Amino acid sequence: MNFVHLHLLLNHFPIIGTIIALGLFFISLLEKNEDLRRASLITFAAMALLAIPTFFSGTGAQGAIKKLPGVSETLIETHQGAAMLALLFMEITGGLSLVGLWKSHRSSRPARWNWSLSAILVFSIVTVGLMARVGNTGGDIRHPEIATGQEEGTEGSVISRMVHKFEPSPAKFAELMTASKWWWAFMMDLHFVGLVLLIGAVGILDLRILGFAKQFPIGPLHRFVPWAMAGFGINLVTGVLAFTGMDQYYTYDWAFWFKMLAIMLLGLNVAAFYLTGAFESVQDLGAGENAPPLAKFIAASSLFLCFAVITLGRYIQSYSDTITVHK
Repeated sequence: MNFVHLHLLLNHFPIIGTIIALGLFFISLLEKNEDLRRASLITFAAMALLAIPTFFSGTGAQGAIKKLPGVSETLIETHQGAAMLALLFMEITGGLSLVGLWKSHRSSRPARWNWSLSAILVFSIVTVGLMARVGNTGGDIRHPEIATGQEEGTEGSVISRMVHKFEPSPAKFAELMTASKWWWAFMMDLHFVGLVLLIGAVGILDLRILGFAKQFPIGPLHRFVPWAMAGFGINLVTGVLAFTGMDQYYTYDWAFWFKMLAIMLLGLNVAAFYLTGAFESVQDLGAGENAPPLAKFIAASSLFLCFAVITLGRYIQSYSDTITVHK
């Protein structure tokens, strides 16, 4: 498998998954079904997480096809710009969905219509449209006959031309990210701060579940989870900005991709904690009480994956240019 296979394997999930999530969200609003609403929010969050490696694999796929006859560099840049804008809205939608899930967890009453649900609805509709454009511009790269009679790199519809004006130029955006060493250092410092928030909030909860610091009840420790969400958000923003600034540096690095795998597994770990009943089994544990085996296993695997992310991040520089396919 190379980057083309990986990109083609991944790119359908965020597009189709977001459409499915929006459909579920609409139905949940019409029928006032709380379970469907949670399912839609979970799907939005999952697609936002999966969109990250999908976006990152695009650089490698570009390297594999850009020298092929009939492949337009302009169409590739259009697709990249569309993907960057869609990723922004996808991650905002995923973040709002996590906020909605947290609020529904904190309240036992059915959620009333509020600003967060309105924001999710608006951003998810825009995200679906932008993701559809990403799919169309990606298809144009290898199927330019679809756009016969249109200018290269542009879409025929008025809406597409309007959206194209808001899409960033990949080359100019990358240049902006690396224009100043102080800006780069600031991003890396923020990335570290986000990591501290994430690992600190999750780690203390995992350690308590494993049996350390048993003098603390689990409920109050779980209230630190929003700080972990904020830390992940900081890491996501700074990580994507760093990648867009030096995409060639990160794309062909084994440590970087193993780090992405560890992050995806952490997402599965969080889903397992909240969806398998593990959280319900520990949320009311008081001081001195032991967590059940399933919760301990999830907590132990969470700590392992957190340390894997930290370690692999430190080795990115050491393993640069270790992937030579299509370089």
